[in-house]
Amino acid sequence: MRQPSSEVTQPASPGDQQASWKRGVGTLGGVFLGLVLLLAAWGKVIDPAVFAEQIVIEGLDFMLSGNTVALLAIAIEVALGTALVLGLRRLWVLLPATALTAFFLLLTGRHYWNFMQGIVDDSVSCGCFGNLVIRTPAEAFWQDLFLLVPALALAFLGRSAAGRSGIVGSRAGQPKSGPSGVEPAEATFPSRRVGIVATVTLLSLLLAWQAPNLPLDDMATRLRPGSMVQDLCSGRDVERLCLNLVIPALEAGKHMVVLADLTNPAFGEAVESLNALALAANAPTLWVLTDATPEEQYAFFWQWGPVFEIREAPHALLRPLYRRLPRSFIVQDGEVTETLSGLPSKPDR
Repeated sequence: MRQPSSEVTQPASPGDQQASWKRGVGTLGGVFLGLVLLLAAWGKVIDPAVFAEQIVIEGLDFMLSGNTVALLAIAIEVALGTALVLGLRRLWVLLPATALTAFFLLLTGRHYWNFMQGIVDDSVSCGCFGNLVIRTPAEAFWQDLFLLVPALALAFLGRSAAGRSGIVGSRAGQPKSGPSGVEPAEATFPSRRVGIVATVTLLSLLLAWQAPNLPLDDMATRLRPGSMVQDLCSGRDVERLCLNLVIPALEAGKHMVVLADLTNPAFGEAVESLNALALAANAPTLWVLTDATPEEQYAFFWQWGPVFEIREAPHALLRPLYRRLPRSFIVQDGEVTETLSGLPSKPDR
């Protein structure tokens, strides 16, 4: 005759349910914060040069070079973001994440204060997302405040007693310490997840190191095939300036536009070939966009004798459109149809 089982399933206590709820909310907060950090890091990884420029502008290169500081910052951001996404919510992850969040708020808060005092305009960006996301000082500060801080606070909820890892469980063959499933304090170090964090971080640094030599311009900038010239803008409201206002002719017909630094002698030496392109039959109209001063444009004209049009545009409008100069693109009836790294080599027929 079948004997009744001596084991009785006990319903979860209110304390267990509350602990489970806190763990779930805490894990979600950590994962969200980690994804934001990884998104910000991705924009820096594929265009480390613009991030290094921003570091120099902010004066953060006082001990190491801008490039070195950029790589260190990328490593920290990737490591913390990956750890949080994997559910690592121990203090040696959350405390650095807290410091990083505070630094972001300090940086964006300073920009916002300077903007409110009229010291800078709304084109100033912290470079937090590289060239992928362009934010005004006000947008950067308030977005960071309401996205990062609540997620960080939630990440502290429901951490386990065993190092507060956030994802709990027990070793095979070892009992859990109680009905809530909390591991004992001597739980093992999460070596597998830490190994993943280290691997992802090293791969991101390798990509950042090689990124300038990889064909990532369309991915790393706002200028890519399919872009409309009226959407390539800087500033907001009355200070908004778009590419179609700098060169109204781009709205109709075919054009070749070159982003260039007129003070670079190598570009001056290329004027002869560009003049040939501009004068070729059936070639698109050639324009050169630059942030050079009127004095620099005057000197360039008399030294090199260009026959193509040169238009000046503010640095805030041009910088999100390239990683390195020169960069060229073809516009057909207001739409970017092709982008080229460097100068065009022959007329597009």
